[in-house]
Amino acid sequence: MTDILAPPPRERVEQLLAAVRGRRVMIIGDVMLDRYLVGDTDRLSPEAPVPVVAVRKARQSLGGAANVAANVAVLGGVAMLSGVIGEDENGLLIRRELAQKGIDDRYLVPVVARPTTTKTRVIARGQQVVRIDEEDDAPLETNDLARLWAAVQATLASADAVVLEDYNKGVLGPALIRDVIAAARRRAIPVVVDPKFLHFFDYSGATVFKPNRRELEAALGAAFDLDGDPSALARARERLAVDNLLVTLGAEGMALVTAEGTRWRIPSKAREVFDVSGAGDTVTAWMANGLAAGATIAEAAFLANYAAGIEVGKAGVATVLPEEVLAAYEEQFDAIGRWRRGGAI
Repeated sequence: MTDILAPPPRERVEQLLAAVRGRRVMIIGDVMLDRYLVGDTDRLSPEAPVPVVAVRKARQSLGGAANVAANVAVLGGVAMLSGVIGEDENGLLIRRELAQKGIDDRYLVPVVARPTTTKTRVIARGQQVVRIDEEDDAPLETNDLARLWAAVQATLASADAVVLEDYNKGVLGPALIRDVIAAARRRAIPVVVDPKFLHFFDYSGATVFKPNRRELEAALGAAFDLDGDPSALARARERLAVDNLLVTLGAEGMALVTAEGTRWRIPSKAREVFDVSGAGDTVTAWMANGLAAGATIAEAAFLANYAAGIEVGKAGVATVLPEEVLAAYEEQFDAIGRWRRGGAI
């Protein structure tokens, strides 16, 4: 049987939102820079059948593991970001963005021969025209991997939660994944994983494994039937050998199956979907911060779902403040977590 996840009382929500402040979350994975070139177009190029975009504005923001760190920081947590960047202009831009958000960059490992992973989006008349990716997604060289592991080891013991943020850009390999999860479990530190297909089955022992529906279906194949088979998620959790499996379902919200076998559906709280970019990073950060603050898996998932519903109503990759989640909660629930009359779902 799958139940709809009930909300915690308002007092508990306030307690958890206060408790996340100062919690130390270590984020390990693929650090990226998102660049946006925004302009207008009114003609095609004479050189090829493509639009000519006159750029009026350029901006950048943190992406990948760095965006998870930004979400942790805006919650009042201490984000300890570890990954690799190039010794290039985009690497400097990442350090600058981190500094502006009060995030320490000391755990980043610069690699001379490797460009900073950068995604540049050209946008005209509100539409993305093209995306340009600059990256080297080959596995890290042995010496660079050793430097990264040293940076992780130096601070892992002080973490209240760990995030493994995998975008298949070569930073997270099987050995590093195994060592981080083993070290965290020895210290009873929860590990939240945002996976991609390349190492999908390498995260055994993780506290929370958080794929989206498409990723899970691609990994498990045609035999996996989320809608038609009530036991599909439980069997998937067992196969992945993780404590809890949290699947994001887009407009349908999330599904959670716990180590105890409890199955929850968590309906989406998005009132209006403007841009889904970064919603997964928001869920990951809120899950990690919630667990670091002492939330149960269900409580952390409830808050993360609310935060994601707010994030998709914003333009571009955005962060969500605790006050926004509390305000959204108050619109829908009374003090003990019952639906308000006429409250939106």
